Amino acid sequence: MRRSSMTLFSDPTCQYSHRVRIVLAEKGVTVDVEDIAPNGVTEEILEANPYGTLPTLVDRDLALYESKVVMEYLDERFPHPPLLPVYPVARAQSRLWIHRVERDWCTLIAQILASPDSKKAEAARKEFRESLIGIAGIFTEKDYFMSEEFTLVDCCLAPMLWRLPQLGITLPDNRQVKPLLDYMERLFERPSFEESLTDLEREIRD
Repeated sequence: MRRSSMTLFSDPTCQYSHRVRIVLAEKGVTVDVEDIAPNGVTEEILEANPYGTLPTLVDRDLALYESKVVMEYLDERFPHPPLLPVYPVARAQSRLWIHRVERDWCTLIAQILASPDSKKAEAARKEFRESLIGIAGIFTEKDYFMSEEFTLVDCCLAPMLWRLPQLGITLPDNRQVKPLLDYMERLFERPSFEESLTDLEREIRD
């Protein structure tokens, strides 16, 4: 597949597509975003991505899939503003945080979405909620996740935190959790986050 302009095939409700849209907005990249329902994957997408997964990015002759690969490509292709630290140790640590987010929290979200009314989903909600409350204190020291600057880790966390109402998770409004709530407000007020939202995603918190 070849396209004359950069194209993102994106699921308008998926957190993985959302994180890529945030990166594109942070970078100010001109891109054609084509909203695709998960069951609406076309032959054109399958030509670019044999797994038929979303998001899929096509940049002229290059086709990329898997959100972490796409995000890092965009960060290197459009270096300003940088969304990963400069130094190798810090970059590796950021990648490790993203891995942990996916292994721990994305797994819980998948369990909730798969069967929202099941006992397994209820247990996943409880675990996710308690985990978020447990990390709230880290945001007292730095504005973003373990960083003074907005990074790819935040690009991964923002879509998850935006979807808490959809997941049936309510955070307590108390002193312990306030740093996390303030962090969420900082994320949601960023122009790039506002620009990244689809109409369906806006409805989550309307």
